Amino acid sequence: MTELPAPSNGPAESPRAAAGSLSDQIGQNIDSVVALQKRKWQQTSKSQRQIERIGRFIGRPTYLIGVLVFSCFWVGSNVGAILFGFSSLDPPPFAILQGLLTLVALITTTIVLIAQNRQTKLEQEHMHLDLQVNLLTEQKVTKLILLIEELRRDLPMVKDRHDPHSALLQQGADTAQVLSALEQVGLTDAADDEAPA
Repeated sequence: MTELPAPSNGPAESPRAAAGSLSDQIGQNIDSVVALQKRKWQQTSKSQRQIERIGRFIGRPTYLIGVLVFSCFWVGSNVGAILFGFSSLDPPPFAILQGLLTLVALITTTIVLIAQNRQTKLEQEHMHLDLQVNLLTEQKVTKLILLIEELRRDLPMVKDRHDPHSALLQQGADTAQVLSALEQVGLTDAADDEAPA
């Protein structure tokens, strides 16, 4: 699960300054990505931030070790109390422990699902952004091919010839046609839904 970094409170060095020898264009791109992440983090509600912090803790091995240690201590102390003749708070089969672990599992699952829903939404936004940038790039490349072919035809010192591959690349990609082809070969969810049982 990819997490957006929380903005630091202390003075931080600019990503462009940290990049040092990187070109200005790359530095600007880094600044844009960092600004986008900071804006998204600032738009996140305080309760969502807390849930994500808890979710990051739950995702660590320390959490699992803590639950296991607590369970072992609970079982050991209750069995030990019975062996030494004391009254046990939760005698076997440890109904209180089972209830506590069920509650912890419910809370853990809910926190993970809430954090995962937000991450899914962010990933969808990034996928839409990637798609828009890719389509724009494809349009620019198609236009460049057209301009180069036009320049090649107009230059007297360059022999004019028909290039079928170049002619094919001059056509813009039809996204609906590409999606239809992907569905036909079964690479999308729509094809899975229509597949016979």
